[in-house]
Formats: sequence, structure tokens, C-alpha cells
Amino acid sequence: MFDYGKVISRPTAALPSLAARLGVAAEAFETAYFAERRAYDQGCTDLQYWRAVGARLGTEVDAAVADELTRADIAGWLETDPATLRLLEDLHREGVTMAVLSNAPPSFARVVEQQSWTRLFKHLVFSGDLRLAKPDVGIWLALLDTIDAAPQECLFFDDRQENVDGARRAGLHAELWRGAQAARETLRAHHVLRAPFAE
Repeated sequence: MFDYGKVISRPTAALPSLAARLGVAAEAFETAYFAERRAYDQGCTDLQYWRAVGARLGTEVDAAVADELTRADIAGWLETDPATLRLLEDLHREGVTMAVLSNAPPSFARVVEQQSWTRLFKHLVFSGDLRLAKPDVGIWLALLDTIDAAPQECLFFDDRQENVDGARRAGLHAELWRGAQAARETLRAHHVLRAPFAE
């Protein structure tokens, strides 16, 4: 199981342009952007999210601007990491069943589902659809129910330690994401990936 942001994807480069669209300083925008993200990941609407961000910045956001910001925000998170994709391809060739568990709003989830790399995964699970977000224990229970697996059968990678800890509390094996090569070593140690495959 893999997180999406900063694991499969590269970090977004869209924040400065989003800040410029609202006419605010990039640093202040980034603070507001992430401060409201949990509610967004738990299923609030795009308009609700951007209005909350705008409120923190003293800027009103209407529906048209929210739509524009949403499109730009989604595009910013779509760039994938080539080394991670090579790892996923190798796991797919090995016949490993894989799932994505991502904190992400429904609008982003619908776009991700159309990306070509998703063919490698049997399950795509997004927090906004469940109205639960990592590291809440409920999201792990929902994931395990979706994939019909016992927690001890699962290995999860995430770039945030709090999410790794949450997965472990739910009984899953979990590791902090330190890049594709480190993940390969972990997967070999768990006898999931055979040694001949390499970056």
C-alpha cells in the first residue's frame, strides 16, 4: 500500500502561482493552504476549502476563482516520481496486489483515477470519499475492508510519520517513505520483491 503525495507524486510546485492568483505572499498562502487541508481531505467541497483558505488570508473567494484554484492545485500534484513508478511496475510484474491510500479530496481523486499508472493498482482509496483521513483509525479499517485483507498481511509506505504510526496502531506493517531505492530494500526484506530488480 502506498500513499500518493510525495511518494508516488513529486511535491507540488503550484503553491507560488496559487498565491499569486489570490494576490498574497507565498509564505502566508502556504500556511493557510495546509492549515485547512485536513477538512478538505475529509470531504469538504472545493468551494468550502478555498473560502476557508481565503478567510485566513483576508481574501474573498467566489465559485469561479475556487474552480480555477482547484484545477491548478490538482495539476500541481499530478507529476509522478519516475523511480517510484519503476518500482510499482516491478511490483506489478511480480504479481503483487497493491493499493493506494491517500488523503485527498474527491475532486482530486476523480482526476487521479484517470491516470495511466493507476492500472498497476487493484484498489484506490481516497480519504475525501470516506470522510475520514489518516491517521484516524477508521480509515485503516475501511481500507482493510475494501481490500479484504488482514492487517498483518499489509505493508504500507507514507511520507508522514504520524500516518506510519497510525497504520502500525491498526496492526499493519508500515514504513516511512525514504525514496524508491530504500523501499526496494524494505520490500526485499519482507520477501515481496525479488533481488534482481533494481533502479
